[in-house]
Amino acid sequence: MPAVFARLLLIAAIWPLAACSSNAGPWVEVGGQRFQVEVADDAAERERGLMFRDYLAADAGMLFVHAREEPLAYWMKNTRIPLDILYFDAERRFVSMQAGVPPCSAGDACPNYPSAGPAKYVLELNAGRAAALGLQAGDPILFGPGIPTTGRP
Repeated sequence: MPAVFARLLLIAAIWPLAACSSNAGPWVEVGGQRFQVEVADDAAERERGLMFRDYLAADAGMLFVHAREEPLAYWMKNTRIPLDILYFDAERRFVSMQAGVPPCSAGDACPNYPSAGPAKYVLELNAGRAAALGLQAGDPILFGPGIPTTGRP
């Protein structure tokens, strides 16, 4: 009986990990890599972003969806982890990146990190992840099912 109990405990411990890697949630693919993403598609979600987070999994990120394509600038107010900020246009093509952006606890005095051109989508990843992707201007980002293509106010 103890062996059966041990097996059940092992299955119970492994089951949630298998679900995490099953790509069951929203995802994007860029540079041949898939990232599980949280989607920020309204003003409040975009404003909060990854503030106050102490950790972001290596295969995770946050996708910001805006209502229209325009020059964008992001900042790291109350963000505790360094990030790469990737900007994509309305056609889901890579525009530019701000790499290794440091955390900022200076409130409204935190600097802005602008896109090099008009963008509609922004993907934030752990600092250093984007360099490994080898992105070039115009490279696509693919959206998994259910990701909105237009943000809300």
